[in-house]
Amino acid sequence: MRDVLLVTYQSREDALALADAVTADLSAEGISVRRTLADLDDHVEQPNSDTLVVSLGGDGTFLRAARLAHGVDAEILGVNLGRVGFLLSVPPSLLYQEIRRALRGELAIETRVGLRVTTPNGNVDEFCLNEVVVERSQVGRMVRVTSYIEDDEFLTYSADGVMVATATGSTGYNFSAGGPVLSPELNVLVLTPIAPHFTIDRSIVVGAHQTIRLRAIDRDGVIVCDGTSVGTLSAGDDVIVTCDPRGVKVAVSEQLGLGARLRQSLREGHA
Repeated sequence: MRDVLLVTYQSREDALALADAVTADLSAEGISVRRTLADLDDHVEQPNSDTLVVSLGGDGTFLRAARLAHGVDAEILGVNLGRVGFLLSVPPSLLYQEIRRALRGELAIETRVGLRVTTPNGNVDEFCLNEVVVERSQVGRMVRVTSYIEDDEFLTYSADGVMVATATGSTGYNFSAGGPVLSPELNVLVLTPIAPHFTIDRSIVVGAHQTIRLRAIDRDGVIVCDGTSVGTLSAGDDVIVTCDPRGVKVAVSEQLGLGARLRQSLREGHA
């Protein structure tokens, strides 16, 4: 029988209370339930390939849980307890119903493109689901970044940062920076500058099979994956972004599609 791994943040009292209730309810049905705190790196429960990873929280919790699921090719189901929740298709009211449906294999599974982020010196080798950003290392100073798609030099940006986002991540930082919203099923990547100065401010969409390189020009930058700093990019060095060979298996509820999530997250029609 498949087991369930509930992922929460220690700081989210509402998620911890819901996890208590879910654990008691599913355990009474003979379903094995484990729990882990995504913000305590020294003790993280690891899923198996047949585990259903359930994220209880907002998009940040989901991204942490997605790393766990991706590592063993497990499925992940996102429950929206946050204020935005672009990535999450299950409202709390349908939590029990959708977990049981997922365990029975009744939910659609979408394989989402993720990113493999590396540097030639081997100091960085990271997976991320939403985006990687090369951003300025000092407040008040821009970073200059030249972008390459395959071996073709594209644009050099003077900006707060330059990001490469997946279609899944297009509703996150990419959206805040003025990038397009992409259907998460699309097999593409989007290159978006952040607050560019005296240069083009439009995004560039490319195929996920293409390699993108970002090179810091005259000062160091910081490499940030899904909101977490993972290393420094020295002036003259590259960070290489490719599609990860294995995507993330996301169990999707039809109860809350992308359009509904966008309307709710953006509070359409509300003052």
